[in-house]
Order: sequence, then C-alpha cells, then structure tokens
Amino acid sequence: MLSDTPPEVEKLQIELLRKATPSERLAKALSLTATVVGLSQQTIARLNPEATPQELDLKRIELYYGKPIAEKVKAYLKKEEEHGPV
Repeated sequence: MLSDTPPEVEKLQIELLRKATPSERLAKALSLTATVVGLSQQTIARLNPEATPQELDLKRIELYYGKPIAEKVKAYLKKEEEHGPV
C-alpha cells in the first residue's frame, strides 16, 4: 500500500490504535468520517459556486449513494414541489 507516513510513525499509530478502547476507536472513526464529509461538502460547494443548496444536496447524495438514488430523490422533490408534500 502506498503511504506518505514514515514506517516508524505508522507503527506508532497502529500501536496506539491497538491500545485504544472500543469507545476511543469509535470516537476516532466518527471524527475522521465527519472530517471527510465536511471536506467533500466544501469541495462540492467550491466546484459548484452557482448551485442552490438543494442542488448541492443532490450532488452530495450522488457522490455518497450513487446517481440512481440521487435521481430518485430529485424526482421525489420535483413531485413534492408540484403537488405539495407527498
């Protein structure tokens, strides 16, 4: 696997993870997930400066769950917009 982390630092990271409690590991995973989601949201917004909040949401849905799901959500929102809450 390619890594920009020096082997001695990677070894220390692995050792610290092994010593961590399950709740500490979960907290770390949730924190990393939140960071990645936040960075992807910022990138989508930066790449689509003219997009509405709803368009940005749909782009995120497409990224996270795939185009078929995003298209279903878009159709649902359009139907709701035309006919009121579904």
